[in-house]
Amino acid sequence: MSYPSLIAETVSFQGYNGDKGDAYYARPTGNAKVGGVVVIMHMPGWDEWIIETTRKLAHHGYAAISPHLYFREGTGSPDDLGARVRAAGGVPDDTVVGDVEGCMKYLRAQPNSNGKVGVIGFCSGGRHTYLAGCRLKGIDALVDCWGGNVVVDDPKALNAKRPVAPIDLTDKMTAPLLGLFGNDDENPNADQVNRTEAALKKLGKTYEFHRYDGAGHAFFNYGRAPAYRGDQAADGWKKVFAFFKKHLG
Repeated sequence: MSYPSLIAETVSFQGYNGDKGDAYYARPTGNAKVGGVVVIMHMPGWDEWIIETTRKLAHHGYAAISPHLYFREGTGSPDDLGARVRAAGGVPDDTVVGDVEGCMKYLRAQPNSNGKVGVIGFCSGGRHTYLAGCRLKGIDALVDCWGGNVVVDDPKALNAKRPVAPIDLTDKMTAPLLGLFGNDDENPNADQVNRTEAALKKLGKTYEFHRYDGAGHAFFNYGRAPAYRGDQAADGWKKVFAFFKKHLG
């Protein structure tokens, strides 16, 4: 058995407000046209697991790009940058959506693009995926991995950076959505996942949700040993790649 080759590198992309930042870009070698995927990082930052996840998507035949959403905060380790961003209340929704849109344009401008682009995100990136699916046109597939705060129960959690709960924008979602959740997660908890699914169903959206027993938050992440659940993660990745195969080629 031979494994397909890939190329991975850090590139510059143009995001929100014309700002230029770094993104990690990985794609298969060869001349075939392939689907693209924007990988939205989790709250801990643009760390090793996110970079490896980007390469994993390329290994499975997609051109994947992960923008460094904290690039405006300067340099430093992912832990240090993540701590500074959390202390400042997170990254504004408008900024993230603009950066995702910039990466979508980057992917579609590449000679290997088949014109289709999906978005996948983890943790806060799952919420950002849901939000991008409601605010951006032209997304072909969405994968929300345990995105918290899609449902906002405490109005005090809304502020100038996050003025609207993504659930309240669901009517604007046009792409099919895959959601993966752990039943032991506290954010989102099982009730919030159920309410999100109810909203999607009520509005006639195309979606599929999968819930895993014995799993909590971040159960894909082998870098976080207490959270990692191998069997559930393996099944979840099968569902991710089946979903992207169906919608991105």
